[in-house]
Amino acid sequence: MQEPLSYLFEKHGIDLQNIKHIVCGEKYVAVQLKNGHVGVCATLNHYVNIDVRDLRFPDLNKIPHRIVLNAYFNAACNYQNTYDTSIDIFDKMDFKPFRKIVMVGYFRSLVEKFERENIPLTIFDKFEEDPKLTDMQQQIKDVSDCDALILTSTSVFNNTFMELVSAANENCNIFMLGPSTILHKEMFQYKNIKILFGSVFEKDDIMALKVIQAGGGTKQFMPFMKKVFLHNE
Repeated sequence: MQEPLSYLFEKHGIDLQNIKHIVCGEKYVAVQLKNGHVGVCATLNHYVNIDVRDLRFPDLNKIPHRIVLNAYFNAACNYQNTYDTSIDIFDKMDFKPFRKIVMVGYFRSLVEKFERENIPLTIFDKFEEDPKLTDMQQQIKDVSDCDALILTSTSVFNNTFMELVSAANENCNIFMLGPSTILHKEMFQYKNIKILFGSVFEKDDIMALKVIQAGGGTKQFMPFMKKVFLHNE
């Protein structure tokens, strides 16, 4: 099976005429479409300086191109669904019944909620340093052993998604998380993906774009986004 960006690009292509702005910030890239829809993708410290002309022949082997494509599909797909409510993953899910929970991508505010409820959590993040993190050499072993995997959606652009999903055992529930999440039902074709937790912005949200252009991250543009989710029905 193709990795998600290759699959979406091959199946749906990219409508360059529909792109109004590409905003490249230090922590995020945003793509605004002419209909006002906004999609984002984290950069994880990768330098991105791309405009619409560069996407005439996007190179899926180049991380900056993958980041912008991720943001584009975020904008193109995330508004196609009807969301019943805006809710945080921890409020939506009861994690207590799970035997072993692994988080790939260090979501600090979410980790604090697990800690308050005394729910054990194994955390991996190759871009962070923190005593709470487990050695990256253990990642595949722990992913293969867990029954709940909270997986950062940046794994799609940085090309670790397929390895991690493939490593998960058949009984594992995978929850994709983060503003970079592409909220498209075709993501459920991948093994064990149960719920996509992502975000949407108001149409023509200039404030979110300004925050991203100024180098802001999730904390800074959170007031302008709505946390939503998509179930595997």
